[in-house]
Amino acid sequence: MLNQETKRRIDTARDILVGKEPDPKAQVAQITTALIYKFMDDMDKESVDLGGDPSFFVGEYAKYSWDKLLDSRLGGIARLNLYIEALEKMPLNPELPELFRNILKGAFLPYRDPETLNLFLKQINAFSYDHSEKLGDAFEYLLSILGSQGDAGQFRTPRHIIDFIVAVLDPQKNETILDPACGTAGFLISSYKHILRQNTKEYPGDLLNPDDKEKLMSNFVGYDISPDMVRLSLVNMYLHGFQNPQGYEYDSLTSEERWDETFDIIMANPPFMSPKGGIRPHTRFSIPASRSEILFVDYIAEHLNNHGRAGIIVPEGIIFQSGKSYKALRKMLVEKYLWAVVSLPSGVFQPYSGVKTSILFMDKNLASKTDSILFVKVENDGFDLGAQRRPIAKNDLPQTLRTLHQYARDLQENITIQSYLNQEENISLATIVQKTKIAKNGDYNLSGDRYRNNQFKRHAKWPFIELGKIAQNLDSKRKPITKSDRIAGIYPYYGASGIVDYVEGYLFDEDLLLVSEDGANLLTRNTPIAFSISGKTWVNNHAHILKFSNTATQKFVEVLLNSMNLENHITGSAQPKLNQDSLNAIQIPLPPLKIQQEIVAELENYQKIIDGAKHVVAAWKPKIKVDPTWPSKQLGEIITLQRGYDLPKTQFKEGDVPVIGSNGIIGYHNEKKEKGPGVVTGRSGTIGKVHLIESDYFWPHNTALFVKEFNGNNCKFIKYLLESIDLKSLGDNVAAVPSLDRKNAHRVPVFLPPLEIQEQIVAQIEEEQKIINANKRLIEIFEQKIKDKISEVWLTEESEPLTVDTETAGTDNDIMDSAEIELEPGLPKTAENEEIETMPELVEIKQGSLFHLS
Repeated sequence: MLNQETKRRIDTARDILVGKEPDPKAQVAQITTALIYKFMDDMDKESVDLGGDPSFFVGEYAKYSWDKLLDSRLGGIARLNLYIEALEKMPLNPELPELFRNILKGAFLPYRDPETLNLFLKQINAFSYDHSEKLGDAFEYLLSILGSQGDAGQFRTPRHIIDFIVAVLDPQKNETILDPACGTAGFLISSYKHILRQNTKEYPGDLLNPDDKEKLMSNFVGYDISPDMVRLSLVNMYLHGFQNPQGYEYDSLTSEERWDETFDIIMANPPFMSPKGGIRPHTRFSIPASRSEILFVDYIAEHLNNHGRAGIIVPEGIIFQSGKSYKALRKMLVEKYLWAVVSLPSGVFQPYSGVKTSILFMDKNLASKTDSILFVKVENDGFDLGAQRRPIAKNDLPQTLRTLHQYARDLQENITIQSYLNQEENISLATIVQKTKIAKNGDYNLSGDRYRNNQFKRHAKWPFIELGKIAQNLDSKRKPITKSDRIAGIYPYYGASGIVDYVEGYLFDEDLLLVSEDGANLLTRNTPIAFSISGKTWVNNHAHILKFSNTATQKFVEVLLNSMNLENHITGSAQPKLNQDSLNAIQIPLPPLKIQQEIVAELENYQKIIDGAKHVVAAWKPKIKVDPTWPSKQLGEIITLQRGYDLPKTQFKEGDVPVIGSNGIIGYHNEKKEKGPGVVTGRSGTIGKVHLIESDYFWPHNTALFVKEFNGNNCKFIKYLLESIDLKSLGDNVAAVPSLDRKNAHRVPVFLPPLEIQEQIVAQIEEEQKIINANKRLIEIFEQKIKDKISEVWLTEESEPLTVDTETAGTDNDIMDSAEIELEPGLPKTAENEEIETMPELVEIKQGSLFHLS
């Protein structure tokens, strides 16, 4: 783990340089050079301490040693000149290993300020070379500030995604490993650590013999087109234990120099963008193309050994683009290499890019053993999908890793590939698709969602049946009315997403299920696409009308349609459309009527709990009951509001100090601007939101006002006091962007209780807040229960799927009387339900309770 003190030193070194060298990449280069300089001196001292001789600062180069450079008797100008001279001369030192000479070659000092150099070298002096994991992690942190090299289409790969790909491929000590677009060597270093863990008894790698270690060091190879990246990757690998790291400046797409080399494992997150006019590769690629993402995937496939395997991150274009080269590439992958595709969330590369990506896993051996491909969808990777990528509890990666490993083992052992789907944990993520189905229309589309709808069709607990066989379609009876011809009345007029109007006449007077026929909502699913109606109604031609033999089946189908991904049934892109034939052809699992009723009743009970909890959350607002005996004052007599400080978005970065704007945390910075806790409210744009900042320090942004002085009042009480004021009414709404004037706010009259009463009010509100938080948690739990219950309908069983008699489908017959679903009254005993039962905060809200609804 990264030591916080080490992190602070790196941040401080960057802060010293920023005034002279604002480019982050140049800052990294300066720190890298200085660290290598210092570490060479450390190694010389270690050698002397052990009774040996120095190796680097010897002979005519001894005058450049670190101790000589930091000699207190040396003046600022003299130190500056000595350091500049050392950077020029040390790369010529014949005693330096080639790695160090290459790293220092071309190094220079971009400024001539003695004071800046003194401060900078003082920070570097705090580091010491111990060849430890700690130092390697510190360097990884330093490299993380590079973030995006957007012009080249490169983005730093998150560590947990790298580790996931490595874990799937499971590199071994005797295997050769390549990253043809290595950047800072993240994949290579993660693979090295993985192998050490595999061969550990007491300390990392202690089960490796000397021959193993020597061979292991030569097994890792990295290429990159950028000499700066190669330089940084070499340092990074060296600091992680590679004595002679193999990193080469090499263009994998246009050079043939290393074309005949092959590897056991290849991992990469190659550039996503091609230069204007495309790439002009050599002629040895099997897929003619000018796009870098196509060429890189082709390169990796063609440079695998016969039993080689690969994991490559690709943009969505590879998955579904209709261009000739894209189709040819996918065809080659499906037929020869591909065994699994993992879809990643869109925010994985935030804050540098919102690009949607997937991981292609290749293995010629595995691919030859199956006529199918495994698709897995990762919805959560352990971090939120915002710009800051903060950790969250939801993480599909561990489950995905187990699924991939089990699937691969089944293929190796020639076990029926469907067997692992019998494990409940795999159901929600995995889809197995026949290669013939992928190849059917010649597109070779690799989007898992395209095939996910019917993934359990042949293996479901309940028989599958087409909607058209259990529902009567009444589309021919619907009738639109032009807006000008509508006559206002009492009967609801329905469209694709609900009630459009109320009209004088009606077409139907019965229980029906409406399903959206067209509109963007078919894809976005912002609102339900299926909804039940009853009574006298009019329906226009934008909604399909289904009539069922009983309301239980109607409600059951409604639930399933609103939970399904219907993308594969929808036509049109500019205007998505679900036509009547496609609707009738949708297949769903259909249990007996009694079980349909039980499932719907259970889901409706869950929804009632969710709706009630949402009502509580939406209705609650902290309220201060005013005692008229409290003194009346102007707000400015109680607190001082001050405008926040400018901070360009380019300076939002990883750090410990939250940057607070009108909507709360908008970034992080390293400078401790104001001491917490504090209270912040919007000054421009969003007015009215008030934020309590409980961290030790914070940076109030210039879009906000913050309480500079509390004058002895309770911080939390002030927060609730500001929330009780209609701050929006104090804003200047004339301008394009509303703004809150401090003078107006300071003049607002308020009642101020004594400090003791303030604390009592805060304690009471915090008790109420516990109830609100418990209700929020309740919403999360029961929303998940609904998802889990719907998933159960699609679960597999070991028994063969049953057939269904369409004449009696949906009736309470004996077709599946032997099936059992445990549906006890109340909540089933689960860990989540036990958590609910132990929440004392979940109480009924009655008049006179702690709640003040406003």
